[in-house]
Amino acid sequence: MTELDASDAATDTLTGGPRRRRVRTGGRPTGVPLPLLLPALVGLAFLLLPLIALLVRAPWRDLPDQLTSTEVWQALQLSLVCATAATGVSLVLGVPLAWLLARTDFPGRGLVRALVTLPLVLPPVVGGVALLLALGRNGVVGQWLDSWFGITLPFTTAGVVVAEAFVAMPFLVISVEGTLRAADPRYEEAAATLGASRFTAFRRVTLPLIAPGIAAGAVLAWARALGEFGATITFAGNFPGRTQTMPLAVYLALQNDPAAAIALSLVLLAVSIAVLAGLRDRWTAAPS
Repeated sequence: MTELDASDAATDTLTGGPRRRRVRTGGRPTGVPLPLLLPALVGLAFLLLPLIALLVRAPWRDLPDQLTSTEVWQALQLSLVCATAATGVSLVLGVPLAWLLARTDFPGRGLVRALVTLPLVLPPVVGGVALLLALGRNGVVGQWLDSWFGITLPFTTAGVVVAEAFVAMPFLVISVEGTLRAADPRYEEAAATLGASRFTAFRRVTLPLIAPGIAAGAVLAWARALGEFGATITFAGNFPGRTQTMPLAVYLALQNDPAAAIALSLVLLAVSIAVLAGLRDRWTAAPS
């Protein structure tokens, strides 16, 4: 008998019985309680059943013809162009905004952060109404754009880009700000001690460090812009070939041509799966 076994035997004698040894399982409990398992399975079925139904009822034989029709192709092309343009706007404006929130202290920073993230929880239709009141022909700023520069944004392709950027930019700002907070600021301080200006340090040091966060935020913003519906139809309307994006085309086709609606829905579903697959290491990996 080893010293450890003797110690265990002595402990058993003092406690009045054999001691049950604990089996380590990596710090995680084994087994799933039935009261938790049943609602978890119901929730999983609730989330997966609509997607399975979409795949089951999809007109696979007619899918090539549906996707190559003029109306569907126009909606696809316009959606891709507008989503990419909205992502570009989000990058140009959102990255500096994220840096401002992460690297500087100023009065009301918490309020500014709350306002930046407001479009995440704001109903998209309300966002479209707000854009219309701000940038419409008679809006707070839109009236001056119209009278001074002759620029009218509502019910135009540019209006689609503005509406999509409004709802998509917060995704990029949150992603980049989180990456900036995780990045070590000592590299920027070292660049400053070597004579680099703050902007040079940002361009040469910070940007390469946070490039993965920017890429992740850009992909999320692009996917959100591609699926935008409420703000787009309220601010830009639903004009085929000019403002009718894929979500709007799905809504319209569902009333007249359900097969086309399913085809467009499959495209949006494929894009969403591709986004999750591309960001699996950042957003969907299980914690260790």
